Amino acid sequence: MEFSLIDRIRERTAQGRDDVRLGIGDDAAVVSVPAGQELAVAIDTMVEGVHFPPGTRAADIGWKSLAVNLSDLAAMGATPAWALLAMTLPKGDADFIDDFATGFAQLAQSYRLALVGGDTTRGALTISVAVHGFVPPGKALMRDGAKPGDAIFVTGTLGDAAAGLQLLGKHGDDDARSLFLIERLNRPTPRVAAGLALRSHATACIDVSDGLLADLGHICVASGVGAEIDVSLLPRSSSLLDLFDDTTSWDFALSGGDDYELCFTVPTQHIAAVQADFARLGCGATKIGRIVEGEGVSVRHADGKPLELTHRGWDHFTS
Repeated sequence: MEFSLIDRIRERTAQGRDDVRLGIGDDAAVVSVPAGQELAVAIDTMVEGVHFPPGTRAADIGWKSLAVNLSDLAAMGATPAWALLAMTLPKGDADFIDDFATGFAQLAQSYRLALVGGDTTRGALTISVAVHGFVPPGKALMRDGAKPGDAIFVTGTLGDAAAGLQLLGKHGDDDARSLFLIERLNRPTPRVAAGLALRSHATACIDVSDGLLADLGHICVASGVGAEIDVSLLPRSSSLLDLFDDTTSWDFALSGGDDYELCFTVPTQHIAAVQADFARLGCGATKIGRIVEGEGVSVRHADGKPLELTHRGWDHFTS
């Protein structure tokens, strides 16, 4: 049974790459890193009931398990290449495997990413994906380069995924606005092209997985700086604004998590170039604040009054 499941995954995720010398089917994969490139590696684990609700469609789990990892590569300015997949399954369900692999492959094919190996075992539904990508030497985006005076930007819109999670299973979740938010939860868009464009401009970058406050806070700690955010500038989708009031949508945008957008800092002299690049890519980026001397992240209204915060983001061991 196990090997037939592996065959089903291999058939549905096949992606030819010249740098894959040996893929699925042996004790280890053999791959070749191109000359003049460094290897960026990331891994994430998704557990049913923690990272996705029971009953989530298998195809959506497949997509998201890869998307959250590609988002990490995007935050490093890396080009995706290969992935490893480890699946813990309650039972050998061929239909689940087929649908999962279809969702995974739909996203992988967009980046010519090859699944080169992994593992299957029995237990509570848990998915781990490791991704590998290429970045020129010394060009990887990191968290420790933000400087006072830098502008803070985010891609896309924030808070949609947290809102989608709240709407799951509720009356009206067939409304187009609700469906949009739920789709943002189940099928996030990794901002790979944006990450590549930022290699020449950003001083620091991170993906927004645990919430803007928490993740921007990581940049502040790594860079030894503080940050000030204007809550009125937070980019929020029309669906979010239609279904939730300002206070709730701000809370989702600041601390909801699961958006997988990029938060990055750029010197003021690079702002025009970044905006031109993002206009070319068709990926929006919004200036939401600035890096300052000090520590921590403060949030204020447009009039300068501080916003009272009740939650600062996701933590696996306290949330």
